[in-house]
Parts: sequence; structure tokens; C-alpha cells
Amino acid sequence: METISRFFKTEKQSFFLLGPRGTGKSTFIKNAYPDSLYVDLLLPDVFRNYTARPERLLEAVHAQKNKKTVVIDEIQKAPHLLEVVHSLIEEKLGLQFILTGSSARKLRKAGVNLLAGRAMMKRMHPFMAAELGNKFNQEKALHMGLIPLIMNSEDPASALQAYVDLYIREEVQMEGLTRNIGNFSRFLEAVSFSHASVLNISNVARECQVERKVVEGYINIMEDLLLAFRMPVFTKGAKRSVSAHPKFYFFDAGIYGSLRPSGPLDRPEEKSGAALEGLVAQHLRAYIDYRKPGCRLSYWRTSAGSEVDFIVYGPDLFWAIEVKNSSTLHPHDLRSLKTFGQDYPQAKRVLVYRGKEKLG
Repeated sequence: METISRFFKTEKQSFFLLGPRGTGKSTFIKNAYPDSLYVDLLLPDVFRNYTARPERLLEAVHAQKNKKTVVIDEIQKAPHLLEVVHSLIEEKLGLQFILTGSSARKLRKAGVNLLAGRAMMKRMHPFMAAELGNKFNQEKALHMGLIPLIMNSEDPASALQAYVDLYIREEVQMEGLTRNIGNFSRFLEAVSFSHASVLNISNVARECQVERKVVEGYINIMEDLLLAFRMPVFTKGAKRSVSAHPKFYFFDAGIYGSLRPSGPLDRPEEKSGAALEGLVAQHLRAYIDYRKPGCRLSYWRTSAGSEVDFIVYGPDLFWAIEVKNSSTLHPHDLRSLKTFGQDYPQAKRVLVYRGKEKLG
């Protein structure tokens, strides 16, 4: 199988590498550090050994002094190992630790600040179009997403469904994060209608027939498992009254498409429009994490109804990006960008649409 080069850059110091399952963290690290001491906590026997005796890590490191890089895959499964990692760092043996994970919740509970200042926090995302080059297919990306695990499958549609059924639902249940998987399943369907939209938790709670505080907890679970994110409103130097509520996105367009139900009464353009906006969102998040870590992603919406889908703001970057699910453009499509430009003339304004012409 051909290896696709990722834009993710390694570090010389120790770092956490977080990202949803299937985004290629393990594959990348194995290729980048072939001579590392590798601890794979997804293997049952390895997991049992290291959870029963965390000090085994000390023994393994000291026994293999020629190994200067130590990789612990899925560190959230045995977060108490962080104490051992911390003690090894304090020994100043010149070791680099790479700690991969697909859940931020357990790391926070374990006190990830044990390594504060000693390990960077980095993220891995689904493929970007530029990483795939001529292998990128926009229509397939909108329907199947860009998760490497799914794209590399012989049957991507089945793999995507299995990802949703086995990981999103069962993983949540196995982690003990929710007692009622039926309620959670209804929540997933209801919140799929909020993808690429302003999040109204009360409406979602009403749709899935659970309490509002339960829905808030479910959304926190999705964020902790890195499966979804909320995007805040851009308020810096605001000259108009702006919205106070964040927008909601799944981390990958394919996950959204699999969870969002469709029927005869649904307009196809509603689903495809949200999918396109989500696809742009996941690319911007990856770009920021890989190339512009000092930037922040947000959106702009005034009380009067003007909205710009994405604002990328940082020390040397200020973009306003509007996404249109259309192959043609009309003057009114530029209205919100023009309004934003009146308030922020420093911003570079971009309109992304599905046409083939690049217009100035």
C-alpha cells in the first residue's frame, strides 16, 4: 500500500499526539520512528502488563539504553503511566517521549499537567486534499470523508458504518461515559442536524427527548473523544452586536454524512451544503495545527443576520472565508464578506464555491 506523506511535522522534544481513531497517528509514528521503544496499549497482553505494573516501563527503558525515543500508543488507556514518564524525564536521560491518544478526557483526569512544559500538545487530523494530491476526489470526500482508516478500506462505505457503530457508540459505552446508549444514539441523530450550524442545545434536547444537561454532557463527551468541536464567534474589535452561541461540527464530513438521516422530505442541498462547510472546517483546523498553531478558528455572525463562515485570526494571518454550495456566484453571495470588510478592512476575504473558475 502506498504511503501518503502527511503535513504533520515531528518535534525534537517530547509531545502528545492526539487525534480521533483512524486518523493515522500510529502509522505515522511507526514510520517516523522505526527504532523507538514502542508500547502499544491496544494489545491486550501489553495493556495488562503495564496496567498491573507501571514500573515495567522503567525497567524497559533502562534495559534498552540505546532506544532514545519511547512511544506509548493510546496513552489514555493507562494514564497512570504518565507518572512513570514524568520520573523518567526528570532523570534527564536525553529521552524523547511520544504519547498518542484518542481521548482527552482520561488524560485530563489523570493530571496531564504532570508533564506541563515538558511535552508539547499536537494533533493529527484526517487527510487534507493537498496531502492526497490527484487522489483527492471532492464528491467522495463529501460522502465518505477523509479518515485514512476508512479511505484505505476495500469497502469504505461498510468501514464508515462500522466506525460509527463500533467506535462512536460502543466506545462511548465501554468507556462508561453514558449509561443509556439508546439516548446517546438518539442524540447523535438529533445533533447531526446541527452540523455546520449554530448550536442550540435546548432544541437538540427536545429532539432526542432527554434533559438539556444530559445533552451538554453528551457534547462534552464528543469533544473529549475528539469526534466533534464547537467553533466560537469572532468578537475581537467588534463594531456590531454579534451572536453569542458557537457552531457545531463533526471532525469529518463522512462521519456527519453517516449520522445524518435522509428521506424523501429532505432536500439534498441541505445535507451537501453542511457537508461542504464541514469539509472546509476540517481542512482549516488541520492547516492551523500543522502550519499556523498561533491562529484561531471562529465564525462571524451579527444580530442583523450577516454571517461569514470562517475567520482565521493569528499573529500574521487574518482571513474571512465564506463557503457556498453552488457552481455559480451571484452578487448577494458576497454581501456578508463585504459587510465584514467594512468592519475589518485588514482581512483577506475569500469565497469558496463549487465552480471551476477562479474569479478575482
